Amino acid sequence: MTKIAMLATAALLATATIANAGSLGRPCTSAPQSQWLSLDALQAKIEAQGYKVQKAKLKAACGELYTIDKNGSRVELFVDPTSAAIVGQL
Repeated sequence: MTKIAMLATAALLATATIANAGSLGRPCTSAPQSQWLSLDALQAKIEAQGYKVQKAKLKAACGELYTIDKNGSRVELFVDPTSAAIVGQL
């Protein structure tokens, strides 16, 4: 395999991995939406853990919060919208 082909394959795999990680490939909860916390409540619970939330949204039964951690690094958190438990991060 040539160097260009190897680089193209690596880039394609990285893109596919990021796309799948962005949605976690599964919902964060199976609980009905009536049991979910509000975005403000999710944000408050995550900030209580030391993160600074820059943006928050609900997507595919998952809270997605774009944050800055205690070390100043950007971290995308995926949280259970019923409890604010972190179920994944990028």
